[in-house]
Amino acid sequence: MDSGTPSSLFQDATNVKSFKPDINVSISVGGWTFFDNNTGTQHIHGQIAGDYGFDGLDIDWENPGAGDRGGSPEDTVNYVLLLKALQETLDASGSKLGLTFTAPSSYWYLRWVDLPNMIKYADWINLMSYDIHGVWSSRDTIGSIVQSHTYLMEIELAVDLFWRVNIPPEKIVMGFGFYGRSFTLAYKFCTNPVCLSKGASSPGPYSDTGGILAYYEIMAVLNGALLGFY
Repeated sequence: MDSGTPSSLFQDATNVKSFKPDINVSISVGGWTFFDNNTGTQHIHGQIAGDYGFDGLDIDWENPGAGDRGGSPEDTVNYVLLLKALQETLDASGSKLGLTFTAPSSYWYLRWVDLPNMIKYADWINLMSYDIHGVWSSRDTIGSIVQSHTYLMEIELAVDLFWRVNIPPEKIVMGFGFYGRSFTLAYKFCTNPVCLSKGASSPGPYSDTGGILAYYEIMAVLNGALLGFY
């Protein structure tokens, strides 16, 4: 959400509990396009989550410390301090909100994430086991080929990084995307693995974003109702 998105969407999200009261609904702060690591905002995050009936607050900082994401060496310590400040604020207010954080599955970005100290202040970790590959992977040394954005073998390698620093399995929740990454093939008749790609696909009719198709658009392709995609 951005500043132009109505806050009523928060209430719409938590209203699903009227149909299934025991469901747990959390709000995630951050994401790929924005994150503010200012520890002075912890009371605001907690208040928003509580005011709209959320059960938990998730911190999604993508990605601390990484130079290609505008990170700095201080981010590693600051992330721990942010979670600590949030947890202390929630405890002091008597809030029962859960606190979690989202972590990447890439070693490249995990290098600056202090998992052992962060988990001290979080209920669990939401693991991004998706978007492992996409159009951006054309910069990989293996070349511009079509690769799955989620892949069990690479997910297994990712969680092994968590086991190495003694993160308990019960503290990890796997995240899966209800969408797929889409490409324009260099040779449209290629049906084998490692087909060459020349970039993102055309936008889908509803998601309207090149290189990505929503779950319902993928189902329409499989059912033959959406032409131009394979």
